[in-house]
Amino acid sequence: MNFLEKITGGDMTKEFKSFEVRAKKLPADYQAAWEKINVNLWEQSDFTGRNIMPIIEGVLGLLEESAADGQDIEEVLGDDIKGFCSALVGEEEAKSYRDKWRQQLNSNVAKKLGK
Repeated sequence: MNFLEKITGGDMTKEFKSFEVRAKKLPADYQAAWEKINVNLWEQSDFTGRNIMPIIEGVLGLLEESAADGQDIEEVLGDDIKGFCSALVGEEEAKSYRDKWRQQLNSNVAKKLGK
């Protein structure tokens, strides 16, 4: 990856397109779950989205393996996809830009208060 691709996000675009190609090979119910997972995970990303890419790759691998084993999508993810995504992001400790701003604000207030 060269500097320009990293700055513009071209490397992430290429990687995400490869994820989409892999996702199109999944069964229809898995594809629908994949779309919901994408929406929920990107809400948790930082400004660049780089913190979410490894998580998305891991989820896609899980979906591919589960589909190959013939498991039902509800067996794999449960009924609450949003909760599944929140648990993933919490386990991976991926912080959104709101979390970073909140932490920065809290530390600035603590400094002003002399703590």
